[in-house]
Amino acid sequence: MLNDVRAVAFDLDNTLWDVEPVLARAEARLLEWLHEHCPRIPAQVSLEDMRAAREELARAEPHNAHDVTYLRLTALERHARECGYAEDIAARAFEVFLAARSEVAILPDVRPGLARLKRAFTLASLSNGNADLGRIGLDAAFALSLNARQIGAGKPDRRCFARLAHDLKLAAHEILYVGDDPWLDVAAARAAGCRSAWMNRRSLAWPGELAPADLSVTDCNELAARLGA
Repeated sequence: MLNDVRAVAFDLDNTLWDVEPVLARAEARLLEWLHEHCPRIPAQVSLEDMRAAREELARAEPHNAHDVTYLRLTALERHARECGYAEDIAARAFEVFLAARSEVAILPDVRPGLARLKRAFTLASLSNGNADLGRIGLDAAFALSLNARQIGAGKPDRRCFARLAHDLKLAAHEILYVGDDPWLDVAAARAAGCRSAWMNRRSLAWPGELAPADLSVTDCNELAARLGA
């Protein structure tokens, strides 16, 4: 059924690592830095306020809603301005956040599973987030790494998968896309003509309203085994 697959592309957050503790730690690290270097910002703006400001900005600028880096930087510039600081403080604050954002705990099956898959397939990543694979230490695993900021759109927009196919120089049906989200990853990949695999690490029930993925696996080693790698 998947004999024509030539490349396996991965979502990152909650597919290769658990992202919730990473984001919580990154935001805590950001808050610590703000308290030390520009204390009027955290005195006047909570993390919840910052999140709301990013959501408001995404609604006001739908053409930038896919770009989480732009949203965070622009909102931080606004907070700095409103609290009487120079806007360039935002770039320094964002760097603190991004460094902590890259301190992920890669799940134990990922490196061996990717190594097995790499012997048989071209590997790629496609993410809506701003994880830095170079800092994380996984960039060498992938022949191609794309994110929403580079593409100018985020999943489930089919432009993401069209760009993936274009850059891999493959037809969409030759790409198996692997992710944890039934809608953003599986359904979106299928709508764009790719094959799909659901990374179901949390033993969740598949949404009844969606057709199932081509494969459902619990980790990268199982994925490699199912693909004969």
